[in-house]
Amino acid sequence: MRSEAYAVVAEDGAVTLIDPLPIEERALKELGPVEAIVLTAGNHQRAAWQLRRVFRAPVWAPQHAYGLEDNADITYGAGDTLPGGLVAYHTPGPAMSMYTLWLERPRSVIFVSDLLTHDTHGTPRFIDSQYQDEPARTRTSVRRLLEKLPIDVVCFAHGAPIVADAESVLRRALVEDTEFALESDHL
Repeated sequence: MRSEAYAVVAEDGAVTLIDPLPIEERALKELGPVEAIVLTAGNHQRAAWQLRRVFRAPVWAPQHAYGLEDNADITYGAGDTLPGGLVAYHTPGPAMSMYTLWLERPRSVIFVSDLLTHDTHGTPRFIDSQYQDEPARTRTSVRRLLEKLPIDVVCFAHGAPIVADAESVLRRALVEDTEFALESDHL
């Protein structure tokens, strides 16, 4: 499965890495000083520990994240403001300790963990139920995001971002979801 990682660059040039994948140190240094590494879930630690050593940047992980290979420097919970201006939203389903990160500027962007995946074409789809603790709760988490946040752009942990009309695309994902179709009828 294709995996994605993101970097948020603040107005002051500080860089926050989200669920980082292995990358050449030189390429990251071109972005600017890495101030923090933020994980959306325990299973997205990827290259976090290596990059913590390289950049001496703290790793932020969700409270109660399981499977971490090392201790997070800082833990966070729902509603917390994280480096880079990110705000944490608890979005359980695939795992209980899973978060979506929201960035309000310059457009409303969400970074979803393992709620949905998106290949380069078509509607995003929910991660296969066999890889989730509670698939129905995953759909509830997506509905809550749509109710609470304006969403212009959605960045997936697995798949291509959607940079236009993201909110309606997420609604369509719920409607087209065949596994839990009856629950989506009220959209």
